[in-house]
Amino acid sequence: MIGDCEAAAFIARNGSIDWLCLPRFDSDSCFAALLGEPKDGRWQIAPRAPSEVTDRRYREGTLILETTFTNAEGSVRLIDFMPPKGQASDVIRIVVGIEGRVRMRSELVIRFDYGRAIPWVSRLENGVLRATAGPNMLLLRTPVSVRGKDMKTIGDFTVAAGDRVPFVLTHAPSYLPVPALPDPFSALANTEQFWRKWSSTYQGTSKWSEAALRSLITLKALTFSPTGGIVAAPTTSLPEKIGASRNWDYRFCWLRDATLTLLALMGSGYFQEASAWRDWLVRAVAGNPNQLQIMYGVAGERRLWEWEVPWLRGFGDSKPVRVGNAAHDQLQLDVFGELMDALYQARRGGLPASEPTWDMECALLQYLASIWQQPDSGIWEIRGEPRHFTYSKMMAWVAFDRGIKSSQEFDLPCPVEDWRRIRDDIHRDVCANGCDPDLGHFVQAYGGKELDASLLLMCSIGFLPPTDRRVRATVEAIERDLLVDGFVRRYDTGRTDDGLPPGEGMFLACSFWLADAYQMLGRIADAEALFERLLALRNDLGLLSEEYDPDHRCLVGNFPQAFSHISLINTAHNLSQAEKSLNQRSEKKAASD
Repeated sequence: MIGDCEAAAFIARNGSIDWLCLPRFDSDSCFAALLGEPKDGRWQIAPRAPSEVTDRRYREGTLILETTFTNAEGSVRLIDFMPPKGQASDVIRIVVGIEGRVRMRSELVIRFDYGRAIPWVSRLENGVLRATAGPNMLLLRTPVSVRGKDMKTIGDFTVAAGDRVPFVLTHAPSYLPVPALPDPFSALANTEQFWRKWSSTYQGTSKWSEAALRSLITLKALTFSPTGGIVAAPTTSLPEKIGASRNWDYRFCWLRDATLTLLALMGSGYFQEASAWRDWLVRAVAGNPNQLQIMYGVAGERRLWEWEVPWLRGFGDSKPVRVGNAAHDQLQLDVFGELMDALYQARRGGLPASEPTWDMECALLQYLASIWQQPDSGIWEIRGEPRHFTYSKMMAWVAFDRGIKSSQEFDLPCPVEDWRRIRDDIHRDVCANGCDPDLGHFVQAYGGKELDASLLLMCSIGFLPPTDRRVRATVEAIERDLLVDGFVRRYDTGRTDDGLPPGEGMFLACSFWLADAYQMLGRIADAEALFERLLALRNDLGLLSEEYDPDHRCLVGNFPQAFSHISLINTAHNLSQAEKSLNQRSEKKAASD
């Protein structure tokens, strides 16, 4: 992935950009080969003769990608990046000769509207190529001579050692004047400076700091900088199981990520990004409390209607390809707890106050008091019948608990006795109905026997202490029933009626939660061992998707997944603190001895 903090492009090992939506993460694509075929849009720059990738890496502390190709003719390096957005969105590619003379080809296939719209291509007076379809326009500037062939733009060129051959692709509305195109080499220097300055503020010192920093850079890249919203992923319809139908559009901002995102950013010293995320939350949810949604667009849009793209065959023939997300209007009680906890943590973290939010929080809790006893669709957005999900009720408890804490710690007026009564009622209800008396552990939903990995969070949210026998029993039951190849499933899709065919990968965030649970239970060695196994699942660039398929031993689901990287950052912080505490205790013991 490369990106400009407003959009992202995805580059295969063969030098092909197979996915790009401009000018926003959730815009229609101009390259959609990732979900279809090359004819659906892509841009490949690679040697003409057979070659192999000898090295692929990000420049340290940046989102600048370098791919080195080597063949019998020599060696070249392809540098890919997107400058932080100025007047327009730009994708810049620079081919650098390393050794020999390598024959190269650029093959540009522009298809707007998710592969459907073939643009009209013309050449401007200054030699810039312009591709237009409806409101969209892409401009290509390069010293390479390019020609049209079979609805493609082809450019053949040779690169010798020391040569630098640039390509600049710029997006702009077709109804506005052509924008100024950036100088590619100045843009490279400025982009590197931007990322290095940003990443240099991270002061992590643990053995996991490098992994945490790469995840933080990824999280920064998934942030829509004009608003502070963070997309769950910049892709849609990458399947949770290859060939199956659990394919969703994740190019939106979920409230369920709110607290963990805030903690990851504040714990890493990125308070400006944390403030921007908090401010996005407040703006997005502003309005009547009974209209609270579980997700919003990057600018806070509420209508995220879902439709299918029948002309794309899907990644690995996984259909349907979906745009939009119908789960946006579900009732999920956990989002009330997420929002109240995030705003509480923001106050505790000392984030500068934005517009007053307390009146809105009080209104949200007043509404939650009237609906917390209703069934909902749960954290996993199950599309079957609503149920009384245990974790949803726990998060309703969190909402009132954090409201009380905010009132007491920051001298904010509220009906505190009413909130205490409701909070205690919810706690009793969950312990009575969410914990199976025969099994001795908590279950996914009232009256059921199935497990749910979200229950691993009950200690971290403060619902019960790790010393409670029901907590330990729940962790042990999840280890017994939801672990596959050492990683955690969200729930058993074969036993839960969620309205879809069974089958998905191991949900990576849940596996990080198990490591956190181990740490809280004092099982530090188990926590570190699991964390190291999770780190080993990252691709060669340190990126994680939503899930892992142990049968095919590959990452599955949308990519890269913010929730996975947020969980990695927080687990790294938790284990670092545990390691620091152990070392301090060892030092004290040695001193006393």
